[in-house]
Amino acid sequence: MVGYLIRRLGQALLVVAGVVTLTFVIMRLVPGDPAVAYAGPKATPEQLAAARERFGLDDPLAVQLVAYLRDLLTGDWGTSLHSRQPVLDDLALAFPASLELVGTALVIAVAVGLPVGVLAARFKTRFPDFVVRVGSMLAVSFPVFWLALAVQTIFATGLGWFPVAGEYDGDLDTASPLTLWTNITVVDALITGNWPILTSTLWHLVLPALVVAAYPAGVIAQLTRAALIEESTQDHARLARALGFRESTILTRFSLRAALNPVLALIALVFAYSIVNGFLVEAIFNWPGLGRYATTSIRSHDTPAIAGVTLLVAVVYVLANLVVDLLQGVVDPRARAR
Repeated sequence: MVGYLIRRLGQALLVVAGVVTLTFVIMRLVPGDPAVAYAGPKATPEQLAAARERFGLDDPLAVQLVAYLRDLLTGDWGTSLHSRQPVLDDLALAFPASLELVGTALVIAVAVGLPVGVLAARFKTRFPDFVVRVGSMLAVSFPVFWLALAVQTIFATGLGWFPVAGEYDGDLDTASPLTLWTNITVVDALITGNWPILTSTLWHLVLPALVVAAYPAGVIAQLTRAALIEESTQDHARLARALGFRESTILTRFSLRAALNPVLALIALVFAYSIVNGFLVEAIFNWPGLGRYATTSIRSHDTPAIAGVTLLVAVVYVLANLVVDLLQGVVDPRARAR
């Protein structure tokens, strides 16, 4: 198990290093001058020269890359050109809100996708299976921005059942101010016993979380169904049938654990995908996460912030895959040999 862990850590570090290098090169090659973005369009030549010197923009690209990698290793992710704050501090404020939204969405996706996939496998080629396959196909096919606008229009604007946008009711900042510990509003509200903000946040979470959960729930349901059907044809399932076990017992007791391997790998993929996919949802629901920060950074040609967002998403993706690899090694020892 130790060797398996070392191999996975080495692969993870190589992926992160590749993403950092590629992102840095692309950011330096795109049109525009970061010095102008920092100093302003009306800056004097002296101010522009000072900005270029501060950020090392006049150095050769290889020198800039080495300096950037060195700074990353020391915890310096650069200074945002539009907020004038360290990028890492900005991300520490924006990422928890995205994590709150995507984490809630994945809990919903797994809670719905797994049992629905088991149901479809249990009633293969029958009506429940048809309903699950059609429903999961629709969930996967709908563009996330269209689905977000549709549910916002119907359930928020039209019926008024849920808030239109925001993380919680803004009036609560005055009536019931929240003490921050983790910057994840739900967690901080629970820790401090701030029930008004907790209730308001959960209510605001419903629509955007359901939208973000749609795609992963559909994919998890489809993969769970396919994996269980394949496992049900294996020798261990035939033996269980010969011994008189019910089909539902064979699926849940004997086949489900083996079928979890591809499902766990998929969850890691859709986790990172949902963070990026959630940018559009955050914009539509005015959710104060990475999406809003990334949009502002792109508009202002803020290369340090854009690189910081890209690096953060890459690190999250790699860590999610690493956790899943370790879980797969626990669930199925055969995975350690890969």
